[in-house]
Amino acid sequence: MGRRWVVGVLLAGAVLLGGCGDPASEPEAAPPAPSVPEAPTTTQQRAPRAPAKAPTVLYIGDSLAMENHKVLGEELRRDLRANYTSAPYSGTTLCDYLEGTGKRSLVPDADKAAALVRSVRPDVVVLQFWGNAWGYTPCMDGITYDASRARYLERYAADARRLTEQIDAAGRDRRPRIVWVLQGPDPITPDRVRRVNAVYEERAAATGDLVADAGGAVSPAGGRYTWTQYLPCTAYERAHPDYCTQPGSDRTALHRDDDYLHFCLAPTTSTPKPCPVRSPGILRIAREITRVVGEAAPRD
Repeated sequence: MGRRWVVGVLLAGAVLLGGCGDPASEPEAAPPAPSVPEAPTTTQQRAPRAPAKAPTVLYIGDSLAMENHKVLGEELRRDLRANYTSAPYSGTTLCDYLEGTGKRSLVPDADKAAALVRSVRPDVVVLQFWGNAWGYTPCMDGITYDASRARYLERYAADARRLTEQIDAAGRDRRPRIVWVLQGPDPITPDRVRRVNAVYEERAAATGDLVADAGGAVSPAGGRYTWTQYLPCTAYERAHPDYCTQPGSDRTALHRDDDYLHFCLAPTTSTPKPCPVRSPGILRIAREITRVVGEAAPRD
């Protein structure tokens, strides 16, 4: 149960690898990095206290989940002794994981959220979605953030509600706790990410679930929605030099020069896969998710 990794396959060449941005507004290179601000306090958290019972955790999402899922599994197993299953698919959004979407979805029926809940029986479901806004996935019916922001946000909120309802129904008398992952800054459409995060926060509040502010762990202190390529190294990163990429400047890279969105410091490839190199942004995100999963896991 704990070691099944399901890797989504992109249709060749049709989508930006990782498929989370908006190609119509995407720069050829990352925006200039601002001066390095102070490290956010969210990267300094202590290791979570392991629950009495090892939780079963299901992780689904888009390309950010794809690059994260191996590291997250390592963190969850080490800190929480978790049984872990992940099924990320690059280029997806919430509606791709809804049952009933059929061929209009990039996710096969066996890996829909509800289907996985029925088979895995998780205690916690972690949802990691940037909120694809550019109409690649057919289930969004061509609704894009640039063309109609109100329709996009209404549809996104509706899909978040439907996904929660399907997870609830699949869990039956053992409804899993949901952890919505809040997203990091987008230098192109920062307000979109803020509003998508608000959708997650509202949904979690309505259903008694949790949010993991992983995006805050890759944001500067005092600038939650300010994009930056670099942040000061944390104490952990200084103690583990592979994660402090520029020790002479006491700063570490979150993004490559040619990719402002993803946190893997290796070049993207034609086949989506977990990040193959140590990447500070990915570890920061995984540690914050792990901390919140520890809060969400059952204690008896």
